[in-house]
Amino acid sequence: MTCKRLLFVNRHTPRAGARAAEMLDAALIAASFGQEVHLAFLDDGVFQLLKGPAEADVDDVTTRFAELDDCDIDHVWVERESLAERGLVVADLIIPVALVDRDSLSATMAAMDMVISA
Repeated sequence: MTCKRLLFVNRHTPRAGARAAEMLDAALIAASFGQEVHLAFLDDGVFQLLKGPAEADVDDVTTRFAELDDCDIDHVWVERESLAERGLVVADLIIPVALVDRDSLSATMAAMDMVISA
């Protein structure tokens, strides 16, 4: 099996139905099959990475981000502009991330074998 470079783009808040949990599940499954998985958080997707307790009506995907290390998912990017537009800083996030600007993220997307966004 040939390893593919997959980018999972997260644009929605944890409240956007099951999208956040399903994207994380898909990324973890792809990684378990030996694919090179990258995650990008932009727009309201940055809210998925916030520290703090989850609300009762929201699936708590944040606790599952600890599984990224176990699955060798080392490429986690947050769009700098999305974070700043929401008044957030890297210290507000629960996992280490790399900040990238919009232009760099666009170039990264173009270099992937597949981009999955929901």
